[in-house]
Amino acid sequence: MTRSADIDVCVIGGGPAGLAAAEAAAANGLHVMIADRMPSPARKFLMAGKSGLNLTKDEQPDAFRRHVDGHAVLDPALDEFGPVEAMAWAEGLGQRLFTGSSGRVFPVDMKASPLLRAWLGRLAQHNVALRTKWNWTGWRDSALLFDTPQGQQVVAARSVVLALGGASWARLGSDGSWTKYFDLPLTPFQGSNVGFEVNWSPVMAAQEGQAVKPVTLRVGDKQATGEFIVTGYGIEGGAVYAMSAALRTALRAQGAGLEVDLLPDLSLDAVSDRLSRKRGKTSLSTHLRKVLKLTGVKAALLREVGPLPKGPALAQRIKALPLPIQRARPIDEAISTAGGVPLAAIDTNMMLKNRPGVFCAGEMLDWDAPTGGYLITTCLATGFHAGRAAGRYAVSRL
Repeated sequence: MTRSADIDVCVIGGGPAGLAAAEAAAANGLHVMIADRMPSPARKFLMAGKSGLNLTKDEQPDAFRRHVDGHAVLDPALDEFGPVEAMAWAEGLGQRLFTGSSGRVFPVDMKASPLLRAWLGRLAQHNVALRTKWNWTGWRDSALLFDTPQGQQVVAARSVVLALGGASWARLGSDGSWTKYFDLPLTPFQGSNVGFEVNWSPVMAAQEGQAVKPVTLRVGDKQATGEFIVTGYGIEGGAVYAMSAALRTALRAQGAGLEVDLLPDLSLDAVSDRLSRKRGKTSLSTHLRKVLKLTGVKAALLREVGPLPKGPALAQRIKALPLPIQRARPIDEAISTAGGVPLAAIDTNMMLKNRPGVFCAGEMLDWDAPTGGYLITTCLATGFHAGRAAGRYAVSRL
């Protein structure tokens, strides 16, 4: 057993929140150590960036926060680090950015790896020590215990930032196993930014892989406009992810189901007016194609829930197609999770109320946000905020 001493801030977890916390704490010239259980840091971050790293969403702070469930508690962090700060931070790491037509912000090369390399290089310049294959196994009084390739290590730090992640993508290190080391009630994890199952007919199953766009999805008073993908098991994609919290709530309560507006750019009256045009001997399918351009996967969806109604009921179905969701996909398929440390358990500095000097950041906290830049930016924001507070706490103990 080896005991490490003279560490100002120990950050456990090498994802975006943990690296941000280490950067913020090291800015004070403190001795900072990152411990990560995996052989290399930020594996989930790299995986998320393989199809294009959506770093943030270029919109006003109030609009941005409306997409973050739990933002009232996280407001101090988002005040300090929002979309503008996220873009400036990435550019400071040498990343050229562009903003798409939807307001989503990406690196020009679309990858996460160049940003991560530059970030790790900057942390090394600040003398941040990175320890990989260090698995946190709990506490010994106020010291931290780790299983490492060199045997058990005991670390005494002046302050600690826990950035342990959620409970999805276990193969990348995020499995929620850290919960057994907590002595406070935790909120059960739930999959977020996840697909949902639908019992497709064989006809609809043949549409697998097709994108449905543009559409507006509604559950009760919640809605999101964008697109989704038809999969073999059901639906997934940006608009679905944006509605995952509302869908989870509806499934638990057996309340309002999912409705799909197949033509969000047209009002109900406009759809009704076009449908009322004379079609003579033209088939209904051809009429729908001519007057509303309803073809392909949208036409298949329209017929999926039963025979097409006549008159005003057809326009109503087009604008509010009921899609029977069965259940969410398994949590390990989710891009992120809600649940974990309740926000009521931390103070405005993200310090645990029952453990002075221990701060929490990132996805291990019970907040939720969709992909599209909201998730990554908020993880970074909580990391920088907790890291700064942990640095101040460590200085006060010198």
